[in-house]
Amino acid sequence: MTTLSPNPSEAPLASETQIRRAPKVLLHDHLDGGLRPATIVELAAAQGYERLPETDPERLREWFREAADSGSLVRYLETFTHTCAVMQSREALARVAAECVEDLAADGVVYAEVRYAPEQHLEGGLSLEEVVEAVNEGFREGERRAAAGGRRIRVGALLTAMRHAARALEIAELANRYRDLGVVGFDIAGAEAGFPPTRHLDAFEFLKRENNHFTIHAGEAFGLPSIWQALQWCGADRLGHGVRIIDDIQVAEDGSVKLGRLAAYVRDKRIPLELCPTSNLQTGAAASYAEHPIGLLRRLRFRATVNTDNRLMSATSMTGEFTHLVRTFRYTLDDLQWFTVNAMKSAFIPFDERLAMINDVIKPGYAALRSEWLFSRPVDVPS
Repeated sequence: MTTLSPNPSEAPLASETQIRRAPKVLLHDHLDGGLRPATIVELAAAQGYERLPETDPERLREWFREAADSGSLVRYLETFTHTCAVMQSREALARVAAECVEDLAADGVVYAEVRYAPEQHLEGGLSLEEVVEAVNEGFREGERRAAAGGRRIRVGALLTAMRHAARALEIAELANRYRDLGVVGFDIAGAEAGFPPTRHLDAFEFLKRENNHFTIHAGEAFGLPSIWQALQWCGADRLGHGVRIIDDIQVAEDGSVKLGRLAAYVRDKRIPLELCPTSNLQTGAAASYAEHPIGLLRRLRFRATVNTDNRLMSATSMTGEFTHLVRTFRYTLDDLQWFTVNAMKSAFIPFDERLAMINDVIKPGYAALRSEWLFSRPVDVPS
């Protein structure tokens, strides 16, 4: 048993301007879920793709948001038909990847792991290797453009296998071949119901033998069994979403909290949760920001991180996600730094590089923002 503690910080709430400028870390973002609407329209026209529901970029942006805002994970996933359709050439993949990095850097993201499923980009005749190399090329170009504009960002790729397909081992082997060439890990994604992670045990066992990293989409639309299998059968390093861990936590009227054995294991082992608040609202995993489990998980000090999932479909950004949480839970810069350090600790890059990012980029960035009040206080002038 434990008791909920109040927000430990008495500092002023973070402002939206500060949030945008704050260094941010993103672990759960889908490449095919973050395209610029204008890019989709241009690529569709160039490739002869005529199935877009709208050809005006702003109307298309709104269509994606409305289609995704259905409360159904299955309906949400249908929107990716259009984005994947225009990502079938080397040039298109490189462009989308470069623009992704530029957009994240403009939002203050300093480190990101962006995931995509190579098997979904083969219709134009590319091989799996050519897909990976095109995306890596785009990520490096995006980093160069961001640096030229005065913004530093580092992006690693996560290769995703679709859980309803049968190519997980092949994609895991691909991720292992490119692990020192821009790919930092592996993932499985897609509808959870009917497609448990244990269907792909051969892929996870291979990655463990190779000492490689992987995360698993689990505990989003499906409950505790999905999380349990991802951890105890498959050995996931992180949980993609993991929001349904709340089903194993009981809060009494007096504020005392009882964690079930799975929730206690997740907290005790510091297993990172890749929480995506806005996306979770759209898919029905939570009814509102106020009711989203992230508030309780933060107060119980789970290894909670904040993520965008799909920036286009959710009409969101890291600034947007943090702003919603600040308004809902009265978070301060201290809280946002806590989430950010959690994410950086959980990244799939070497320990010394994570530590350097925390000590040399994240903490100094938040310290500078916190100190600004010293220079904005009115000065009393004697009359």
